[in-house]
Amino acid sequence: MASTNLSMPGRRFVIGVPYGWLLIFFLLPFLILLYISFVDMGNDINPFKPIWDASTGLLKLKYENYWSIFRTGEGGPLFQTLYIEAYLRSIWYALCTAVLCLLIGYPFAYFIARSKPSVRPALLMMVMLPFWTSFLLRVYAWKGILADQGVINQFMMAVGLTSEPVQMLYTNVSMLVGMTYVYLPFMILPLYANLVKMDFRLLEAAYDLGTSPFKAFWLITVPLSKAGIVAGFMLVFIPSVGEFVIPSLLGGPENIMIGRVVWDEMFTSNNWPRASALAVVMIGLIVVPLAFYYRYTGEAAEAKH
Repeated sequence: MASTNLSMPGRRFVIGVPYGWLLIFFLLPFLILLYISFVDMGNDINPFKPIWDASTGLLKLKYENYWSIFRTGEGGPLFQTLYIEAYLRSIWYALCTAVLCLLIGYPFAYFIARSKPSVRPALLMMVMLPFWTSFLLRVYAWKGILADQGVINQFMMAVGLTSEPVQMLYTNVSMLVGMTYVYLPFMILPLYANLVKMDFRLLEAAYDLGTSPFKAFWLITVPLSKAGIVAGFMLVFIPSVGEFVIPSLLGGPENIMIGRVVWDEMFTSNNWPRASALAVVMIGLIVVPLAFYYRYTGEAAEAKH
C-alpha cells in the first residue's frame, strides 16, 4: 500500500498555507491600518502625509490620532470622550448579545445533540438556513416585525393587550433582538459540536447515584461543554463589538456603537487616520484579552498533562 506520509516540502506547504492566508488577509491589512493611524491627511495627489522626514531622518508619528480618542481637547478630562462611550457601549451590547445567545442557544444545541442521529442533519439545517438569506433582508424583516404597525403590535392590539402601538423599534431591545437573532447560529454550532461528543451515560450514572437532573447537568454537562461555551461566546462577542448594520437599522440615535463611529470618521468626516486609530484600539480591546485567555488555558492544559 502506498505511503500517505507527506514529504518535507509537502509538509511545509500544507503548514504554510494557513500562515500565508493570515499574512495576506490579516497581518498586511492590519499593518496598513496601523500605518495610516500614525499619519496625517494629505492632499488629492498624496492622500496621506509621509511618515518619514527625509531632512531629519526621523519618523513623524502623529500620536494625536490616538490621544484624541481618550481626551477631549487640550487639558480635557481623560476617558470622558464620545469615543470611550462608544467603546464601552459596544462592549456592553456585545456581552449582552453573547449571554443571550448562550441562554437561548444552549438548550437548542443540547436538544440537537440528544436527538436521534437520523434527525440531527435536519435540525442542523434549520439552524444554518438563515445563512441562505441575505443578511440585510433578515435585519429588515425585523423592522417589519417590530414597527409600530408591525406584526407584534398588530397582534397585541387585536387581542386587546394594548390600545395603541408600543414603541419597540429603534430601542435597546430591538437592537439586542436583532443581534441575538443574527449571531445565534454562531453559538449553537460550536456548542453542538462539543455536546454531541459527550458520553451521556455519565448523566445516567449520576441519576442512579441519586443526583437530581439539574445538579447532574450543572456538575457534569456544563463543565464538559466548557470548550463549546467559550468558542461560541467568542464567535458571538468578537463580531458584535464592531457591529455596524444592526445598530444603524434597528437601534436609536443613543445606541451608536464604535462601528458606526469608525464609519462616520472615515466616510463623513473623511478622517481616515483617526478612523484607523479607532479600529486599532478596537482590535486591541478584543485581541489582548483573547491572547491572555488562550495563554492561560494553554498553561492549564499543560499543567493537567
